[in-house]
Amino acid sequence: MTRNSDNAPGWRGTTILGVRKGGRFVLAGDGQVSVGPTVMKANAKKVRRLSGGKVVAGFAGATADAFALFERLEAKLDSHSGQLARACVELAKDWRTDKAFRRLDAMLIVGDKDATYLITGAGDVLEPEDGLVAVGSGGNYALSAARALADYEDDPEKIARKAMQIAADICIYTNDNLTIEVLEG
Repeated sequence: MTRNSDNAPGWRGTTILGVRKGGRFVLAGDGQVSVGPTVMKANAKKVRRLSGGKVVAGFAGATADAFALFERLEAKLDSHSGQLARACVELAKDWRTDKAFRRLDAMLIVGDKDATYLITGAGDVLEPEDGLVAVGSGGNYALSAARALADYEDDPEKIARKAMQIAADICIYTNDNLTIEVLEG
């Protein structure tokens, strides 16, 4: 599933990939932000830890919007005792119904030691059934590569790194300057 920001025409540049396998969750994000044919930044950090390091989150879309979403998710995690599923549902409800908040243009992949979710502004909270999820300009490339690699590789970090490299080799809006966060189950 991919989506690009409409709030900043011509701004592109995110590939975020989540891989859950063997009791581990890996979230990888590239570092490129592009405006049209120009790379504006090559080392952006689009993946971060939340909730005292127990949750990792990555975003695709408008950067300021994503930071607002990270803050809201952190508040939801605090108010729901770190229950990720509940926090994600409550965030999606707010995102869909709050007049100012629903204009935020981003998608989030979040995960903890037990579950992974994709959250959208349309009110979607999706849990991938195969443990693989991706968003952003190169998301479909990374997801396809991860699905192929998952049959042959047991280490989710190796799957994520190789899939992101494949996406970077194909998608001009994706680079190989990765931020990777790993959670052990």
